[in-house]
Amino acid sequence: MWYVYILNCKNDKSYTGCTDDLKDGLERHEKGYVPATRNIRPVKLDCYLVFADKYTAFKFEKYLKSGSGRAFMKRHLK
Repeated sequence: MWYVYILNCKNDKSYTGCTDDLKDGLERHEKGYVPATRNIRPVKLDCYLVFADKYTAFKFEKYLKSGSGRAFMKRHLK
């Protein structure tokens, strides 16, 4: 299974990521091992979506990082 997750960061912005191990991924963000969120900790898991296919998960993550994807998140995921 593959997970696309959305974190709420200290600066009230969202971070979107993708992993095959959600627990480990969150732990890495919380401990500061991920450069993109190191300086905006603590992070809190807002939501996650589960995909059976790796490529579909990465495509959806990429979509969420686009302008229309951010609008989708505001309307449906927050």
